[in-house]
Amino acid sequence: MRLFMAILAALSLAGPAPADGIEVDLELVLMVDVSRSMTERELEIQRRGYAEALRSDAVFAAVQSGLLQRVAMTYVEWAGTQKVIVDWRLLEAKEDLEAFADTLTAEFDPALRRTSISGAIRYGTELLNTNAFQGIRRVIDISGDGPNNQGRPVTRARDAAVAEGIVINGLPLMTREGMGSDWHLDQLDIYYQTCVIGGPGAFVIPVLDWDDFAEAVRRKLILEMVGLPGSMRPMRVQNLAKDPTDCLIGEKIWRDRMRYWGEP
Repeated sequence: MRLFMAILAALSLAGPAPADGIEVDLELVLMVDVSRSMTERELEIQRRGYAEALRSDAVFAAVQSGLLQRVAMTYVEWAGTQKVIVDWRLLEAKEDLEAFADTLTAEFDPALRRTSISGAIRYGTELLNTNAFQGIRRVIDISGDGPNNQGRPVTRARDAAVAEGIVINGLPLMTREGMGSDWHLDQLDIYYQTCVIGGPGAFVIPVLDWDDFAEAVRRKLILEMVGLPGSMRPMRVQNLAKDPTDCLIGEKIWRDRMRYWGEP
């Protein structure tokens, strides 16, 4: 009995157990492509497009639609490596969304690297596993203008993230700008549908014209924040030149280009 009382006293002195994290409706990692196939113009369009979407009344309404009415979000630019542009922030009020948008458009830093979607997924998974939040849902959103061509196979990274209860959504950029058709994949939306996205309700929203980018982002954020089941079917464009259901097609394109340039 004396031992039992001593244990109770020690527990009372230790105080309450620490909380697991700040509860939110959604933990959202925005992974945005800045690889060498992207022009400086495209990089700026992406930042400004996300900022415009975040300032919209519809996205704020989506934040308020959740059980807890708050979302945790971070914005990361990726290529062969990753760089956090806006670290995790708690979004509850309209002012929070405005501040996030302001940070995005403060400066632009173009990058010239290869495309590792698998690296982006792994990095996004680590961010979700090590932040200070506890979300009802956890989502990684991947935007990009080409298939994976560096790092582990994209399907292995996707499957590992989905096994942890993470949903991966896709925003394939099919504008055919940048370094030309050598690095682009016809029907990139099908590639994203087959090889990149995963988890319950995962969806793809393709961008066919940069003028539509901000609206596509707004639509995507609303779907992610309100947690609607994903039924977005990718739009099919052009005839198949390369098989978009081959999840190693990006690595093969890179290998063929290196051989063309005489590199090992």
